[in-house]
Amino acid sequence: MKSTRTTLTLDDDVVSLLQKEMRRSGVSFKVAVNHYLRVGLITPKQSNRKPFQVTPRPMGLPPGLSYDNVAELLDAIEAPIER
Repeated sequence: MKSTRTTLTLDDDVVSLLQKEMRRSGVSFKVAVNHYLRVGLITPKQSNRKPFQVTPRPMGLPPGLSYDNVAELLDAIEAPIER
C-alpha cells in the first residue's frame, strides 16, 4: 500500500481524543489517524433505519378538570391520593 506524506492541522479536541486512543490501544499517532479516517469515510452517511415516530393517543382528563385552568389542574395532580 502506497503512503502519502502530508501536513494535517487538527483541532485541539481531536488531538486530545487521538492521544487518549493512542494511550488506550498502544498504537502510534499515524495508525490512530488512519484508522479513524477510514472509519469515518467508510461508515454510511445515512442511516437505513426508519426514523422514530411517536404515535399520539388521546389520554383525556378526569371528569371535572380542564386545560383552561392550569392552577386547578396542578392542584388536582399534586393532591394526595384518597384511598
